[in-house]
Amino acid sequence: MTNPFRYEQAFSRNIGWVTPAEQQALRGKRVAIAGGGGVGGVHLLTLARLGVTKFHIADFDTFDIVNFNRQVGAMMSTVGQPKAEVLARMAKDINPEIDVKIFPDGVNQGNLDQFLDGVDLYVDALDFFAFDARQQTFAACARLGIPATTAAPLGMGAALLNFIPGQMTFEEYFQWGDLPELDKAIRFVVGLAPAGLHRPYLVVPDAVNFAERRGPSTFMACQLCAGIVATEALKILLGRGKVLAAPHGMQFDAYRNKLAHTWRPGGNGNPFHRLMIAVAKRQMTRQLAGKAVQA
Repeated sequence: MTNPFRYEQAFSRNIGWVTPAEQQALRGKRVAIAGGGGVGGVHLLTLARLGVTKFHIADFDTFDIVNFNRQVGAMMSTVGQPKAEVLARMAKDINPEIDVKIFPDGVNQGNLDQFLDGVDLYVDALDFFAFDARQQTFAACARLGIPATTAAPLGMGAALLNFIPGQMTFEEYFQWGDLPELDKAIRFVVGLAPAGLHRPYLVVPDAVNFAERRGPSTFMACQLCAGIVATEALKILLGRGKVLAAPHGMQFDAYRNKLAHTWRPGGNGNPFHRLMIAVAKRQMTRQLAGKAVQA
């Protein structure tokens, strides 16, 4: 006969790094995660193992073989199945008490208020190129006073940004406005990781193609992101520990054994960022022109 599930027993090994009272506080928290791919799935499972029991998860996609290198829910047994449903099952297999509300159409202007209703923290796990959904969701967090965090899997490392109510917003930092998608992509890369620790070891540069909405990724980076985000979540949800908020950022690169803490007043309006954006845009324009000539 199997042992019945008991919350206190299942998460007893967290005690020491959190108090019993803090563990119970985590039990009552609600976290919204948009995106169930490379980082979204492992965010959910890591927070579930931390003892968080209430989630809103949003994803409209299904698992495919191309997801196998980085997505925790991608297996032969789940190919063709909705990502959000698979991940919800996996989370409940860790903790049958978990309450997961699934948003099978992803996040959009029509369901954002419902997606963020009663939420204590928003975790961004949207696809890199989901510019409209990301911009709308962070704007809604700012409007509703919900703390938000994002960690980008870059190379074999992770870059972190937190957006805390009353401090710099996502829009103030990235300054997307109504810019074209290519400009948003460049500003996103520059803003996420101004230290650029991942860039020197990109061995196949053509694997990054903004125009075709594709780029390389590793599972190591996704796992690092989840560890960092869950730690930030713990600090934010329990109200203890120092939380660095934008325009502060952090990037850790395991391949290069390097850690960088960045501070960019003005975000992408910072002179250093403006220069990086201009250089990246020139490089991208040349790349697109070269592909047009080859075609």
